[in-house]
Parts: sequence; C-alpha cells; structure tokens
Amino acid sequence: MTKHDVCDVVIIGAGPAGAIAASMLVQQGWNTIVVERETFPRFSIGESLLPHCMEFVEQAGMLDALNANAEKLGFQFKNGAAFFRNGERSDFDFEDKFSPGPGTTFQVKRAAFDKLLADEAEKLGAQIRYQHTVEEVVSNDDGATLIISTAQEKYQLKTRFVLDASGFGRVLPRLLDLNVASDLPPRKAVFTHFKDNIPADAHFDRQKILITVHPQIEDLWYWLIPFSDGTSSLGVVARPELFNDDQALEEQLLAYIAQDTNLKELLKNAEILQPAKMIGGYAANVKSLFGPSYALLGNAGEFLDPVFSSGVTIAMRSAVSAAGLVTRQLNGEQVDWQADYADGLKKGIDVFKTFVTSWYDTSFQNVIFFQAEGSEIKPMITSILAGYAWDDNNPFVKNAHRGIRMLTKLCEAD
Repeated sequence: MTKHDVCDVVIIGAGPAGAIAASMLVQQGWNTIVVERETFPRFSIGESLLPHCMEFVEQAGMLDALNANAEKLGFQFKNGAAFFRNGERSDFDFEDKFSPGPGTTFQVKRAAFDKLLADEAEKLGAQIRYQHTVEEVVSNDDGATLIISTAQEKYQLKTRFVLDASGFGRVLPRLLDLNVASDLPPRKAVFTHFKDNIPADAHFDRQKILITVHPQIEDLWYWLIPFSDGTSSLGVVARPELFNDDQALEEQLLAYIAQDTNLKELLKNAEILQPAKMIGGYAANVKSLFGPSYALLGNAGEFLDPVFSSGVTIAMRSAVSAAGLVTRQLNGEQVDWQADYADGLKKGIDVFKTFVTSWYDTSFQNVIFFQAEGSEIKPMITSILAGYAWDDNNPFVKNAHRGIRMLTKLCEAD
C-alpha cells in the first residue's frame, strides 16, 4: 500500500445525505472526498420524498437541477398522502399544513434521483470515488485514517473529519462497534416496480402516495408510489413470520395484493418490471451519533420504518446540520456535538418514532381515518406527515406522546 491521500473531509456514501453534505462542504471551501462502494445509478428504496426535503435540496444548491430534470427522469409531483383501510379513505394535502415551508415535493426513482444529486455535488467540486470500499477506520480528536480498497489497490486516506452517509451499509457503526438493537419490532418488506396500467377513471390520485392497511391484518400495510411515466413502486411491509421463505417473493407480493380489493382493482392490468426484492432487519440504532472526528448521518445512525417515508428527510436534515458543524470545527470553533447535533436530530426522530409505534398498534391509524376536513387538528398531523417533525410550534411535535393519547381519546369518544 503505497498511495496516501489527504483531504479535509471524507464522506462515506454518495446517496442523498452524502451528496448534500458534500455540496455544502465544498461550497465552504473544504477539500471533500466521497467514497462510494457502488456505481451509480443503482436501485434503492425510499422513493416518496417529503416536502421538508425540498428545503435541504435548496440549501445544497440543487433545487434548480431537480426541478429541471424531474419530468425527464419520471419523477412524479407529490402534494400529499392518501390512506385506505377496508373501504375507508383519508387524504392529506401537504399544502394544508400547520408548519411553514414547502408543501409539495416529488416521488422519485432513487437510482436516477441519487445520481442527479451526486452529479450536482461533483459539479460543485466534490470528488466522488465510485467502487471504493472503506475497510478500516481509526479516529481520534486530531482526525481519522481510513483504509480504502478498490478492485486494483488498497490505499490510505487521511482526513480531518469523517461523515458516514453509508445508509443501510452502516460502515462506521460496523467498523467501530457502535451498533445497538433497535427497540422497534422486526419487520420485512417485499417490493418491486410495476408498469401499473391504472385505469384513468380509477379512484386514484397519482400526486399522492397511497398507503393501504391490510383488510384483516392491522399491522400489515402496502405502499403504492406512482411515477409520472406510468410506473409505480409497490411494497408490502409485515412481521417476518407473515412471509414464507419457501415461496417466491413475487408470488407472495401478488398474493397480498389480491387480498385487498382496492389494490387488486387498481393493479388488475399491472405488469411487473423487475424481480421482487426483500429487505429485513432495517430498524437500527447506535450507541452515539458522533465520536472523535466523525458523525453519522441518516440511516447510518438510526432508521425507523418506511411507513411515513421519513428516512430521506432525516438523512438530509442530518447532512445539512452536520456539514455546518464540521465547517465550524474545522475553522477552530469548539463544537458540542451532543447538544448541537445529536439532541436536535433525535428530537424529530423521536417524534416520527412515536407515530410509527402508534401506527402499528393501530391508534394512529384510527386517527388518520377519523380526521375530517376542516378539523383544527388535521393541519398539525399533516405537518408531521410532510416531514416537519422538528417544529416545536406544533403541539403534536412538542409532546408527541401526549398528542397521540389525546387524539386516541377523541377517536374513542366519537
């Protein structure tokens, strides 16, 4: 190993968190290298963005590129979320929310979306090294040393700070023994893309994600995320024991679709475009979101559940926050990573976690289907569904547990 490189910041992973952090850091003048294990474009889930994401894309200087390329890449304009359960429907329009900020966003094909953001980060000056894998990391208060491997060589990369944006790869938690078990029950998701062929006269709004609760199994649900080119992403999320290891994933997915009359009708002419995939054990946590000369972004730190599409929002928010703090630290300021980063980020994560937990025990499901148009409470719930889980002016953010209890009592009293 003869090659030794030096830079100000290393970012592990070129997904949304890595690309946004890189773009912000290079614009502050820092020599930033992004180390990405794969080659882009590559498939990923997390396709239904939340409006709060758009603020971070804009801060990173990428919003114009996103808007300019959305139609060409098949991204679908998104203005809300629709829910279906046993014939009941409930729609939430994100522009009718309590919190300030954007009220619309996109449903994106992540292969194209992630490549768009990564390409924009490169245009701004970030160096992205694809098919480079981090094998070892040693960090202390003065910086970090990484051992990187490629198909041709191994080399050493020295840096003043490391940001781990490796997502489900969770590089630093694995290498530095940071992983701890999530307190959320294990679940699995089976999913694929369809040419959906949904009839034009169907009761279906392509500008909203459709979340469907199974008609008999209350903690099993489906996502249906339409794109503008007539394709859709569809997945089913359930307890591990509700999937059969001996049955093909495609058969299981189609069988579950057939068990819901609304989805069965919507997708009666659908054609599967690629083999179904499964992910499981995705809920994760860590001992700490930061350490000497490193911090964890997004899924590398904590991932909850796909039900409210919060993953990309948390990742982007963490990227913007951490990039600002890295700049301060590299400029010689004293940074309190616990107070200035971890506590603030965890606050919103815990709000999402409260609503995820109450979704699966069905109390929040009941709230979703109880809320009538014109309700004072609905815009506050809409704000959380739109990603604004850090807005302390929203009573259901300020005290999420108490808010859920109050809403549950309102539903029971009706």
